[in-house]
Amino acid sequence: MKKLIDVYPYRLVEGKVQFLVFMRSSRKIYAGQWRMIGGKIKPEETSWQAGLRELREETGLKPAKFWTIPSVNQFYEHKTDMIHAIPAFAAQIPESAQIDLDDEHTDFKWISANDAAEYLKWPEQQRLIKLVDEILTNDIQEILPEWIIEI
Repeated sequence: MKKLIDVYPYRLVEGKVQFLVFMRSSRKIYAGQWRMIGGKIKPEETSWQAGLRELREETGLKPAKFWTIPSVNQFYEHKTDMIHAIPAFAAQIPESAQIDLDDEHTDFKWISANDAAEYLKWPEQQRLIKLVDEILTNDIQEILPEWIIEI
């Protein structure tokens, strides 16, 4: 069974949260779709280590803050008859960071959580972006110390 991870990169610009999404290459799975960072966990890795590696491989970025989103991306895959429960991570990217795309992507955009449904077609990905946005912008919510991964 393949083990997967999701990473939701974001930056803070003038108090607003912007999420980084990527156009998948026509030569890769999910061709032509806007997506977040995703990938497979190698046997020697933890889920969070795979998330950091995938972020670095696909964008060249190192996050200023990396934390566990307190939820998972769940979906059913009919081809394998499997239900996936995918750990999800948020990665705060410095505002001035330069993005170096790998061959899995052809473009990127910074979007708001309100624009997520326009770009991301998978409902769970939309939900997770909105959850991260709420945690970062709601006065009652906050990133709990237990979620932060020291890198």
